[in-house]
Amino acid sequence: MLLSKSESNPIVAITPGEPAGIGPDICLSLVPEAYEATLIVIADPELMVERARLLKVNCPLNVITQASGAQANKLNLMPVTTAVPSIPGLLNSDNAGYVLNTLEIAVNGCLEKRFDAMVTGPVQKSIINDAGYPFSGHTEWLAKKTQTDRVVMMLATSKLRVALATTHLPLRDVADAIEQSSLLETIEILNHDMINKFQLDQPRILVCGLNPHAGEQGHLGREEIDVIEPVIQMAKSRGINVIGPIPADTAFTPAMLSNTDVVLAMYHDQGLPVLKHQGFGDAVNVTLGLPIVRTSVDHGTALDLAATGKADASSLDTAIRIAINMCQSS
Repeated sequence: MLLSKSESNPIVAITPGEPAGIGPDICLSLVPEAYEATLIVIADPELMVERARLLKVNCPLNVITQASGAQANKLNLMPVTTAVPSIPGLLNSDNAGYVLNTLEIAVNGCLEKRFDAMVTGPVQKSIINDAGYPFSGHTEWLAKKTQTDRVVMMLATSKLRVALATTHLPLRDVADAIEQSSLLETIEILNHDMINKFQLDQPRILVCGLNPHAGEQGHLGREEIDVIEPVIQMAKSRGINVIGPIPADTAFTPAMLSNTDVVLAMYHDQGLPVLKHQGFGDAVNVTLGLPIVRTSVDHGTALDLAATGKADASSLDTAIRIAINMCQSS
């Protein structure tokens, strides 16, 4: 992993996300001196200045056009213009293209080694789709932009990591999406990145079953017998430290988690409610399997909190710190 500007401090690009939400607010609350990195926020300067005025915060911005102009210990701003002025709390589909433009600049900068990592703020998926841009989430969008066949979505707190075998799918489609080849690849990516980006020598992976009671020996579904169990055996034969399938209502007990580095849930709402209950606000979304480092906040746009001064930047702070650590570990 390239460490730009200096041998020790990576350049981290930050996209605030939906301009009407709390993304601009939490970016303005950052203290650049607190990080061993150079931070570049990719956003509309007028939006950021106006939001700072509404929040009554003094946050000098160093506006730059190239990453080479960024300065450590300052909040650098790479300008992208919104289509229309953004009003806090009021969604406008005209600005969906602006949101995607900030992401394009960040991911291209990472691919071209001008940035070492990207950290994404919350987006409003519905408004992007309403504007005519198919968008199911950052994870899938980044996979397409980086031409990566398979990526793994993982959320992490200081005490728990949960990765997903499937991401943003309707529940009725989940079972059909869990196939041997894709599940094995997911486990391999998870194992590889836990070793190379999180410095775990032999990560312990716990795989959840799909059905209640992990299928009850086929009486409550055969996905465990036909798909999950054979994949776990294949993974073990490749030297991966993996156990399962474990019923989801057992997987998250203290006894099971005490001997686990990461849980692989079969679908979004199987694993993430537990993680968010355990550490909401301090959790971070990490995309594994990408050729770049990408982390994200674990919360939504919180439109009702925009420009109120009540937004909590803890998740953004943690996302930046994890991105920095991943850069230094790679």
